[in-house]
Parts: sequence; structure tokens; C-alpha cells
Amino acid sequence: MSDREHESAAATEDEAEATSEKLVELAKRRGYFFQSSGAYGGVGGFYTFGPQGASLKGNVEDAWRDRFAVAEGNMEIDAPTIMPEPVFEASGHLEGFDDMLVECPDCGESHRADHVVEDNTEYEDAESLPIPEVEEVIAEHELVCPSCGAGLAGQAVDTFNLMFATNIGPGDSDPGYMRPETAQGIFVEFPRLKEYARNQLPFGVTQIGRAYRNEISPRRSIIRTREFTQAELEYFIDPETDEPDLSSVADVEVTLYPASEQNAEDGDEIQTTIGDAVEEGIISSPWVAYFLGVAKPWYDAVGVDMDRFRFRQHLSGERAHYASDCWDAESEIDGNWIEMAGFAYRGDYDLSKHGEHSDDRFTIFKQYDEPKTVERATVDPDMSYLGPEFGGDAQAVVQKLEDLAARDRSAFDGDTVEIDLEGETHELPVEKTGFAVEEQTEAGEHITPHVVEPSFGVDRLVYTVLHHAYREDEVADEERTYLELEPEVAPTFVGVFPLQSDDELESQAQAIVDDLREVGLSVTYDDSGNIGRRYRRQDEVGTPFCVTVDYETIEEEETTVTVRERDTTEQKRLSVDDLAETLSAIREGDLEFDEL
Repeated sequence: MSDREHESAAATEDEAEATSEKLVELAKRRGYFFQSSGAYGGVGGFYTFGPQGASLKGNVEDAWRDRFAVAEGNMEIDAPTIMPEPVFEASGHLEGFDDMLVECPDCGESHRADHVVEDNTEYEDAESLPIPEVEEVIAEHELVCPSCGAGLAGQAVDTFNLMFATNIGPGDSDPGYMRPETAQGIFVEFPRLKEYARNQLPFGVTQIGRAYRNEISPRRSIIRTREFTQAELEYFIDPETDEPDLSSVADVEVTLYPASEQNAEDGDEIQTTIGDAVEEGIISSPWVAYFLGVAKPWYDAVGVDMDRFRFRQHLSGERAHYASDCWDAESEIDGNWIEMAGFAYRGDYDLSKHGEHSDDRFTIFKQYDEPKTVERATVDPDMSYLGPEFGGDAQAVVQKLEDLAARDRSAFDGDTVEIDLEGETHELPVEKTGFAVEEQTEAGEHITPHVVEPSFGVDRLVYTVLHHAYREDEVADEERTYLELEPEVAPTFVGVFPLQSDDELESQAQAIVDDLREVGLSVTYDDSGNIGRRYRRQDEVGTPFCVTVDYETIEEEETTVTVRERDTTEQKRLSVDDLAETLSAIREGDLEFDEL
């Protein structure tokens, strides 16, 4: 890279960072989001969404619900955010939900080791590296503490479990955890949810709710926090028979960054369609491909810049413990790619684990088209022999024998059979096991469904939408900042102003506010300051339209108002009688402003 190219790249990065700084300042000033508990000095990783932010966030959630729950015909639940310890023992989160931590020897600050590596080296996905290799990279590049600049070479990199622990009940209470994902609230209720689905696959269950992760070093405002909102869909399928209908998404154009390209020396993103990606084996799971095809136009509709959007496949070392394959929806912010959603094929991991650890059945009975006659190996042990021989472990021996008979009936071919009990091998006479092979007629079988999971981070999406909507221009030789938010998600859809302080103008303006709210539009009323400043305020919070009630409104025979469009600042006179219907049609996408 030439000196000029270096300077250009640095300038671009500086501009991007400046945009983020301006956006964070705007968000605080205009009520989008700000650090929580500011009166007590604030606390890292926790943010409050203000009036504008809560509305934008709610609109994004409603749009997600409409597409991934309602339009797909899926159920929605709302599960508790605190769950007992056995849930996370079964799910694997107690053992496998860790980040890499490195502590500064001088100031004592803790940092995510993979982030230190990614921020200061050419490595893009240090999370996928084993800990010894991360330690080597830190030493080789002489990386330093981001807080105080002290060297980190030679410091141990440890694992740190991200779950918040708590206790359920007083006294000798039961340990519990704040959920690190909303998914487990769906999985543990599967035995009941399958009844609501009439035991028919496939079916989906959605949930929008809070999740908690005790991040080592939360950063970049609401991009990485300790409390956040997820919108997740768990889609349960029969892996042998259920296939998605890809016809509706086959032509969706996508930018893909598969693992093969990431690992190649000259690898790059691939421009293709969902249909071609499946046919060429770039996306191995048709179900994952289907939901990528559904998500792409949805992201576009809520305001993500498609020139700064892609799907990236997880490398083998960074996949979660439950996923056989996973693709992230990523957006470009400040020259960096951030994850907004993960699309994982979780297989039968979750339901099998909960089935093993609980007293309930996490399977579905699959009815055969016609009854089948099959051979089944069974055992009927002689308990008068097992009881004296194994005492309190006799029932465990029975279970071992049953499992072995189902798995490997040839183990019973000799005079004795071996089982392993707590690491010790025991030989039993086959005649004492009651082993037999019988023909049975069965109407069906119990199967463990597989799970496909689109998991969306709502907070990161909100930040992306705001960042991609941030604009600066000049109007009438005056600098203007505005948010080019999509009407579907904008916190306020229309602002209504009386041109001046006048009882008649104000009365007419209030009547218009009432009419617009009655048809379900989000409206703000503003009579403070000159009309130009009121426009600028609404531009800065992203309000798509402003309605001004002036003297023509009350003097002319036909009652009309001035309607101003945010992005172009173009103004048109519209009839008050048709105003609510016209603006509603624009918000629903059935009418364009320039068509008026």
C-alpha cells in the first residue's frame, strides 16, 4: 500500500469513528440510548433506551415478530430470565460458555484476550484460536494493556464463564443463572410446546426477551453489553423428511463469506443467490439457507445498508458447542464487521441433552404410514441375582444392560456379557440377564427433532440502523443532521406544528394530532421555537414527515396543510380530510410521497 493509500485509509477510518462519536452524542441528547445509572457514576455494559430508542427498538421487534412469527406461522412464548442450575448443566453452558481473559499485571484491568489480538494484529477471528496460540500472538506482537499500556507478554490467558449466577429462594436456596440466551427457555418447555403443535413437525417457537452475559470488557456503546435483547426462533424439524420450500427465496441475492474463502490466502466474499449457494454446496443446510433468504430482505426493509451487509460462515474453532454449522448476519460499522444475528443448525443437541438430564420426554412420536414388524432386543434381568451381587447399584446395572441390548445385541452372543459400571468392568452370565430378541409390531417411533435457529441481537441491530441512517447535509446554506430511518421503524412518524402561537392554529393542529393518532400513527406536537428549528429537531430524531398548520389552513375554503418530507425537505399541500389516510398509506408502503 502506498503512502497516499495509507493516508486515505486512515482518513476513512477517522471519518467512521467521528460518525460513531457524533451518533452516540446524538443518541444521548435526543433520547435514543445512554449509559445507565449515570447519577451513580454509571456502570459498564448497561444502557437505558430513552423515549426515542425504546420506540425504535419496539418497532424493530414488532417488524421481526411480523416476519418471523406471524408470517411464518410460528408460536411465541415469554419465558423467565432466571433458570435453575440443572438447565445449564444440561445445555453445556456451565462448562462451555467462556471467553478468553487476560489481566494486566500493572493496573489489574481485565480484557478479552481475543479482542486485544484482533484490535492490534492482522487476526480477524482470534476467538477461534486455541488459548496457547493467543498467548503466543500476544508475546510475538508485544501487545499491551489497552488501559495503561503495560506489556501483556507472558501473562496467562484464562477462560471466564459469562453467566451471571444467582440464588433462587431464601436460606439454603437453589443456585440459578440469568439466561445467556433466550433459547433455553424454549427448549426446556418443549414437552409442553409440542402438545400445542399437536405433535406435528415441523413447527417453530419464537421469543423476544432479555439475555445476560457478564462480558469481560463491554465496549462500543450498545454493540457489546451485559444485558441485551434477543429475538430468537427455534424451528423443530424431522431431519429425515422435512425440507424447506426454497422457491420463495431462491432468487434472493446475497453476499456470502464462507469459511473456505476466509481460510484462503486470496479469499474474498462471494456474490450469489440463495438457490445457487445451496446447489453449489456453499450453504450445506437448506434450512439455514431458507432463513438467510428470509432475513436478507427483512434487514433491507428495516434500514440496514445492503452495501454494508453480508453473511459470514463461522470457522470451525469459533462455532458454539451446539452448532454443526452457523452463519452470521454482519454489518459494517466504523470499518469493522459486527455480528447482528446467527443462523445455526443445532441438530438434536439441545433436546437430547435435556432428555438425558430431566425426567421428561423431549421426543415426538412419529406415526408410520403402515405398522411395521421389527425385531427388538430386550432384557428381563433376574433381580434375585443382581440384588445380592450389586446391592444399591442393581438398577444402574439394569439400565446398562438395556442400553447395551439396544445398541449391540451381539454382546450377548457368549455365555457372559460385560458392562462398565463407574469405570469398573463386570461380567454377568447372559442367562441372568433375560436377554431375548422378539418381533414387535409398531405403529411408529419416538424421534428427537433437530433444531434450526435464527438468533437476532436487537440492540446491535438498533445501533446498525441508526449508524446506517446517519446523514449530514446543507439546507438553505445551513448544516443539517438527520436520520434517514425507514418509516416502518421510525420512533415518530409525523410531527405536527402550528406555524405561530395562535389559538386557532393551535386548535386546528391539535385536532390533526388527534385524527392521526386515531388511525395508529405515532405523532409528536411541537409549538416551541421557529419553524426551521422545529424541522431540524424532527430531522435529527428521524421523523419522516412534518405537518405545518398555517393561516392558509384556516382561511382557505379547502382545509389544507403543508406536509414536508424529511430526506428531500420537499413540501406539498394536502387536504386535511385525506391526511390520515394518505400518511397511513405511505407508512404501509402502499404510496410514495413523490406520487402525491
